[in-house]
Amino acid sequence: MKSRNFPLILRGISALFLSAAVILTIVALVGYSRQRNSYPAGMTIAGVPVGGVDPATASQRVLQVYTSPVMVEYLGSNILITPSQVGFQVNMDAMLAAADLTRTGASFWGGFWDYLWNRPPAAADVPLVSELSEARLRDYLQNEIALRYDTPPAPAQPIPGTTNFLPGAPGQTLDVERAVTLIEDALRSPSSRAVALTSIRTAAAHPTLDNLEILLKQIIQLNDFDGLVGLYMLDLQTGQEIHFAENAGQPISVQPDVAFTASSTAKIPIMISYYSQFGAAALDQKTLDAMVDMIRRSENPPADKFMAALDENRGPLLVTEKMKALGLENTFMAGYFYQGAPLLQRMTTPSNSRVDVSANPDDYNQTTPSDMGILLEDLYQCADKNGGALVAVFPGKISQQVCQQMIEILVQDKLGALLQAGVPEGTRIAHKHGWITNNAGVINNVSDAAIVYSPGGNYVIAVYTYHPVQIVFDNANKLFGQISQAVYNYFNVSTQ
Repeated sequence: MKSRNFPLILRGISALFLSAAVILTIVALVGYSRQRNSYPAGMTIAGVPVGGVDPATASQRVLQVYTSPVMVEYLGSNILITPSQVGFQVNMDAMLAAADLTRTGASFWGGFWDYLWNRPPAAADVPLVSELSEARLRDYLQNEIALRYDTPPAPAQPIPGTTNFLPGAPGQTLDVERAVTLIEDALRSPSSRAVALTSIRTAAAHPTLDNLEILLKQIIQLNDFDGLVGLYMLDLQTGQEIHFAENAGQPISVQPDVAFTASSTAKIPIMISYYSQFGAAALDQKTLDAMVDMIRRSENPPADKFMAALDENRGPLLVTEKMKALGLENTFMAGYFYQGAPLLQRMTTPSNSRVDVSANPDDYNQTTPSDMGILLEDLYQCADKNGGALVAVFPGKISQQVCQQMIEILVQDKLGALLQAGVPEGTRIAHKHGWITNNAGVINNVSDAAIVYSPGGNYVIAVYTYHPVQIVFDNANKLFGQISQAVYNYFNVSTQ
């Protein structure tokens, strides 16, 4: 009896186990299918954990991270940048498609087998897919951050009542290139969404030419000079200039410029005219010695000798013609310097034809501050770069070597007064001064024209003064020195 029932019991037990196995398999399949509908454990999308959640939830998580603002710190201020402000957006569809491929692309039964053995799937990361408008980011940085928070450099300012400048202050400017890189990295990071932007230190701005002109006019006013003064200054690096004239403290037009007696500054046109005719052949020692006497000692006989070498009768007029060839229509010589020399020609120029103002210029020699300044600029350009009007107008005669020699001659004018008095000792200054004392011992005209070489920049300056009654030389010397010192300090603010 027992032996007959045993197979039935065994069949029942087998059926029971088989049913249990089927049920467990079905349960496992259901569980695996549910798990397969969600992203596997350990998966990240753009660095955001999405394991165990469905695509909709994963999308919310990723968007929540990448639409959150980026914190930017700049010059002590905190600024929140919303990604959409700079044209940043994630491509959620592309990332979900890649994640779904990872989730469903593997073998169903292979995955089920790993599920049964409790083997977790390999961690997977779907990289960020995003777009950024760099143009919008740069525009935001320039107009919303740099424009608001940058500190521009402050220019040096003249100190009223002195010849000095108050040094300017440096500025801070956003390093836009570095900022673009830092913010791009933060926008694409799920966790490091705060950046500190860097700035570039900008040097203090140079004083403006307008400020220098104001200072120069204040100096003239403070010196109580009530005569006629004309000033021309040219920055040889930039070509910017200051050009003005005042009569008894009132501004007057410099179109055309004011005609002044050239006096001994006329020896610069004489020197240039001589070399324009004889060229390098005139670089002999005897000629150089005579040139130095004419410039350094301001002697008139050598000047007459050089003009006579051009043409014994018309020498001064040839100087005039050469100046006109250079475009200097207000500079002329109409006679020799020696006492009793005849007036060879009465000259009419735009400057001495003015009826609104007069410096009572000498009929024998005249110039203007701008003419003399432009002539010195031509000489500088020739000596420095073998360029300018002198080389163009007098080819084959005027050369760089000749111009360099002429500047060396002008450097020998070591008066130690007027414009030279306003620059530090040892400063290279190529200039020619001039004044005329009449038979009564009265000075009515004082002038000086120079090329100044300074650490902060080279420049040309020409100053001419006239007073119908008298110019006291000590007062003029002080005025010229202060004007010169102010211009030098303008170019050398850091060393004043």
